[in-house]
This record gives sequence, C-alpha cells and structure tokens, in this order.
Amino acid sequence: MAQGIKDKVAILGMGCSKFGERWDASPEDLMLEAYNEAIADAGIAPEQLGAAWFSTHMDDVGTGRGGTPMGIALRLPNIGVTRVENFCAGGSEAVRAAVYAVAAGACDIALALGVEKLKDTGYGGLPMATVGTYIPQWYPNAVAPANFAQLATAYRAKHGVDAALLKRAISHVSIKSHANGAKNPKAHLQKPITEEQCLKAPTIAAPLGLFDCCGVSDGAAAVIVTTPEIARSLGKTDLVTFKALQIATSNGWELQSSEWDGSYVHTARVAARRAYAEAGIADPRTGISMTEVHDCFSITELVTMEDLGLSDEGRAVYDVLDGAFDADGRVPCQIDGGLKCFGHPVGASGIRMLYEIYLQLQGRAGARQLSNPKTGLIHNLGGQPSQNVCAVSIVGLEGV
Repeated sequence: MAQGIKDKVAILGMGCSKFGERWDASPEDLMLEAYNEAIADAGIAPEQLGAAWFSTHMDDVGTGRGGTPMGIALRLPNIGVTRVENFCAGGSEAVRAAVYAVAAGACDIALALGVEKLKDTGYGGLPMATVGTYIPQWYPNAVAPANFAQLATAYRAKHGVDAALLKRAISHVSIKSHANGAKNPKAHLQKPITEEQCLKAPTIAAPLGLFDCCGVSDGAAAVIVTTPEIARSLGKTDLVTFKALQIATSNGWELQSSEWDGSYVHTARVAARRAYAEAGIADPRTGISMTEVHDCFSITELVTMEDLGLSDEGRAVYDVLDGAFDADGRVPCQIDGGLKCFGHPVGASGIRMLYEIYLQLQGRAGARQLSNPKTGLIHNLGGQPSQNVCAVSIVGLEGV
C-alpha cells in the first residue's frame, strides 16, 4: 500500500534568478544563475548529482527540445536530464519527478530546474505554445484573462456577492502581494500599489483590471533534493522535508457535465484533499503556516483559498478583506509577491514558489521573514479553470 513521501526527501539547496524583463540574459544564463545558487547552497559538486529534470513550456524559444539544453548549459556530468511539461504546473512536475527518484532510491541527489524566456516571444500576454505566427483566436476557447474572468462571474453568481465588494476583494489580493513584493529584490515588480490604483485601472476582462493580472517575465529556479540522512551527513541542519506531493488532472468532467458551476477549480480541491491526507494534516487552517498559490489572476488566489479549505464556501471575499492572508494574517499568502510581482515564466513558477517557502522555513527571507513558520503549501495550476492540472505540495521542517 502506498505510504506517501512524508519526510523521505529533504531539500539540499535552492536557487532563483532575478525575474523580470531579462533582455540581458539568455535562457542558458538564467538557468546558470539559478543553478549556481542552488549548488552553492547545497554545498556539493556537480559530480554528486545523479539525475535531473528540466521544466520549460515554450520549447521553441531559446532552449529547444529535450533535456539536452540544460545538460549543455550547466555542463552536467552526463547524467540523465529529462524535459517535463505540464502546462503552468511544469515546475512542480519536475520537482515531483526528482523527489520520487530520490525516495525510490534511484539516485542519491537529484536536480529539478525550470526556466522560461517569455519576453523574447514578443507577446504582451501569455503566448500560445504553437508553431508559427498564426494562432486561431478561439484556441483554447478564449484567452487567459477571459477564462478567469468567467471564474469571477460564476463565483459572484453562486455566492450572491455584490460586484463592488468582489472588486474590492480582488483588488486587496493585488495590494497585499505588491506590498510583499516590494520587499523582494528578485521580484519583477517591486512597488506597492493602492486600492485607488486597482479600482481605476483599465479593465482587461471584467471584472479583472490591469493590476488583477500577473505580468509576463523571464526567470529560472532550481532545487536540489536528497534523503534526510545524506543531507545530515553533508552537515545540513534544520532540514526542510517534503510532506506531500499531489497532482490532479482534469478528466473532462467540468466541461462535459452540468454538475460543475464554474465557481471553483475542481482539481485544486482533489489535489488539496490528497495532499492533506498524505501530510497528515487534519485542519489546514492550523496545520499550514503560509502558502504560495498560483495567482495568475487575483480572482484565482481568492477562489483558491476556498479550494484549499483555508476559507469556508463563499467566505473568501470577507477573509481577504479582513486581512486573513496578509503578511500579518492567520495564513500569509504570497509573502514573496507571488505571480503578481514575479510574473509567470511558465516552466519556472512552481519551483520559484517552493524557493520562497524554503527560505521562510530556514529563516532566510530577510525583510519579509515571517515569525516561526513550520510548514508551507505550494499550489501550482496549469491550464484554465475548466481544463487543467493542479499540483499541491506541502513542505515543512523535519519532524513537524
């Protein structure tokens, strides 16, 4: 019977590039930036790596196909490098593969790295991963802001939320994240914003305004994992271990059934339920110290609080406005600024989220450091609300 991976695998080291409009850097440069920090943090030589997983989505922009681009860029010691892609959850998929390889005993130390160079595509928004310049406007049904605007509309209709109140709540999500991102030198956007700015910003897809949408950026992040025993033998203390890694993929039920009302993300609820069971967490509101969630749009973060069980059905609007997920709230969310401030280099985002949780648990987050966190949850969503893959990962201090 499956027993899960709780406390079987530890983070040995992590690294993250500066995110932003990195016209100065190639994908290889960004990979190296994240990798060098991770190797130094881990305190190992490249020859000690046993396998690697490489996450990137836009394979026709800079990196090419397969795992070879990462092997060449980092001069890895002829180990296996496997490219993975799972929409926007590709970074978490790479982490899952590396963690499972170590837990299975297939290798002692493994690397997962994600990178994306989206600014080079020339798109103002998230580009489609298709060849050529002609992209049908109906693929995949609508552009991302429109899809997530529908999530907001369905949520408001189901719960009878006043339109102005919902707008204030999603604005607060962005205000909170920008306040956090202002303290993070690696974030793309590092300026606080006001409620007035949010409410008066141009509409992108009602009710989502400019500040309700995450930006397009370039970036990379990396994690090196091993067993707790090996980590301790290398002199590591205060280990951060994996408590749960769960991924749920849509099977089409949302679009092919009249039961789904469009007000939530079904796979997020499935993945969260499985992750809590694997981690042995009965009540996430007391068992989770902080979260990094996939805030591609501010409404996504708000709805995710209910999907993760951190707010009751229909109550996230009020919890958000009450500051429950602010830096000083009961379960801080996006303490590094989230996708709202980092942007969304697709292949890197899931690992970038893990990077912040890791720093927080080790007390190394600088000006944004929380007081005594014990566990953290990463929610990484790929696709659209009706057709998606959702990864929910939980990490924490060893023994917690």
